[in-house]
Amino acid sequence: MKIYNTYTREKEDFKPIEENKVKMYVCGPTVYDYIHIGNARPVIFFDVVRRYFEHLKYDVNYVSNITDVDDRIINKAQAEGMSEIEISEKYLAEYLSDCKNLNVKPVCAMPKVTETMNEIILFIDALVQNGFAYTVDGDVYFRVNKATDYGKLSGKKIEDLIAGARVEANTKKEDQLDFTLWKKTSVGITWDSPWGAGRPGWHTECVVMIDEAFGGKIDIHGGGSDLQFPHHENEIAQSICSNNHTIANYWMHVGRLGLTGDNEKMSKSLGNVVLMKDLLAEYDANVFRLFMLSVHYRQPISFSYDILKAAQKEWTKVTQAHDAVLNYLILNDFEALVGGTVFGARAEEYTNLLMIADVKKDFNKAMEDDFNTANAITSMYALVKLANKFVRSKEPSLFLIRLLDAFNHMFNVLGFNHEPELISEEDVILYRNWNQARADKNFELADELRIRLQEKGII
Repeated sequence: MKIYNTYTREKEDFKPIEENKVKMYVCGPTVYDYIHIGNARPVIFFDVVRRYFEHLKYDVNYVSNITDVDDRIINKAQAEGMSEIEISEKYLAEYLSDCKNLNVKPVCAMPKVTETMNEIILFIDALVQNGFAYTVDGDVYFRVNKATDYGKLSGKKIEDLIAGARVEANTKKEDQLDFTLWKKTSVGITWDSPWGAGRPGWHTECVVMIDEAFGGKIDIHGGGSDLQFPHHENEIAQSICSNNHTIANYWMHVGRLGLTGDNEKMSKSLGNVVLMKDLLAEYDANVFRLFMLSVHYRQPISFSYDILKAAQKEWTKVTQAHDAVLNYLILNDFEALVGGTVFGARAEEYTNLLMIADVKKDFNKAMEDDFNTANAITSMYALVKLANKFVRSKEPSLFLIRLLDAFNHMFNVLGFNHEPELISEEDVILYRNWNQARADKNFELADELRIRLQEKGII
């Protein structure tokens, strides 16, 4: 298993901290609105990462946080005449609903900022006491110059950051790169602290929640590429000073989703979003997953409804092939075939079994090469071609069972939740009566039943 590590800019062999265990943390949503389809890309991808590790028999502890206190939540609460808690709970429920509809497995833990406040305050206070942070008029700032290798994750140079337009002038700061750990405010929900009433800065929350959830360094920290700087960079800076480590051995970042044409960034502030709930009201979640996973996770992806419709056609081909195999096995007594053995297969069936084994091997090889879902899906399409070929051969065989097993493996790893269109019991009986009539040389009845089967599209 190889993973591209953003921190080292290299593809590295995956070596877990604890044998057969994976500790993984992914930055979750700020729950002030419905999520859009760009927000869903990391959610889907890291669900696939978790699924493949579980396929490899790893015990995966997957944690993703909820930011339920934020200026945007406060603004939304004031605009809608609701409390911050009511806003955050409303949109958390919507987020979880979208995750369920996308067939995303529930994470192992989902800590909230509001439920971790005491630990956050203690963490900030320790940074202040040890000289890594300082207070000014009730605000607390982190001293960036105390952190070694600042900018390594994002590949940014400190001198460029100082000169860059992203750095806002703030006369309270000792250095303009210093960032806020605690914000003094009387607006919205606040908590008491040694520095006065206020609320924490965003960059501190994840560091503390990782400490609380895992008690030390983790294997994988993930999120969108837009989080590399400043969020993840600032997480690492705090962890180096407080814990003497970089939080995670592997940092993984998912490319952003843009709109076709000029590949414009999708964001709520620009007003050009496609909400996840709205898209799922029109399209099968499997189609959206196929679209998302057809591009390598580190690459940007462009969205349009034309591209989505193309994915819909491809998904239809996949499901038709899968269902054809399943229904053919049902028509030809699946239970009897399951009881068979490959050692009873003819020579040509051995060849078929090797072909499906090779396709499955290619699929797993793609997944173990930095979770290359694009190549994995190419292997799934190869499986579709084999399925169509051997169903047309009209010969029940153990190969078809292996083919179905391979489909199910790929669906499970990639998170597709397909409900097959099964042939009815009535039509199974009709098909078997036709075969019996042919065996009995009752050609008149066989012709009659054949016509009915052809009208139904079964043969």
